[in-house]
Amino acid sequence: MRPQAVAVVVPARDEQDTVAACLGSIAIAARQVSLDVLTVVVADHCVDETAARSAAAGATVAVRSGSLAGGVGAARATGCTYALHRLGGLPYESIWLAHTDADSQVPPDWLSAQLVLAGRGHDAVAGMVTLTGTGNRETRRRWTASYRQRHGHVHGANLGVRADAYLAVGGFQPVPAHEDLQLVRDLVTGGYAVARPRRPRVVTSSRLRGRTPAGVAADLRKLG
Repeated sequence: MRPQAVAVVVPARDEQDTVAACLGSIAIAARQVSLDVLTVVVADHCVDETAARSAAAGATVAVRSGSLAGGVGAARATGCTYALHRLGGLPYESIWLAHTDADSQVPPDWLSAQLVLAGRGHDAVAGMVTLTGTGNRETRRRWTASYRQRHGHVHGANLGVRADAYLAVGGFQPVPAHEDLQLVRDLVTGGYAVARPRRPRVVTSSRLRGRTPAGVAADLRKLG
């Protein structure tokens, strides 16, 4: 079944300085598709203006508080659960769950490209990223050179999955890092088709201190 609706899930912890630009890029991408697009920002234990700025930008905000256990994996899972509840009138196989990060900006064809792959029978899409032009130039050069040699790339900043496949493998695990990689591994183990396109790429932050103990920021620190 081709997707009938899209939900974009964005976990965010104290991202008041970047979330509006992220949501603006999602809004542009949403206008390139003919389906309804629900954008859910998970304000994950935020103490800044992330939730307010997300709402002002037109996103639906789900606030995660209480225990910090589970990290970004739990935040992504919370966003998926919330989105599926909001789209409860649709069968899960008709819902496409797209994922990015609050410090990232998606290209205009981000959603349309994922939906083309979904229409061709792929159950998930694991896309690639590129770095912003800020930060140390030499560190970015080293990261880019290393990135070109990688295989099996998985980024929560550029990911999509059909809801029924997501649920069938247990969704995102409540872990502080690599929840995206684990989801894709579970999908592959479960026999689901995962596309790994080289384009389009999501632009993500080149900051050295991210919100998780691993990921792009940790990789950049190792190269710095």
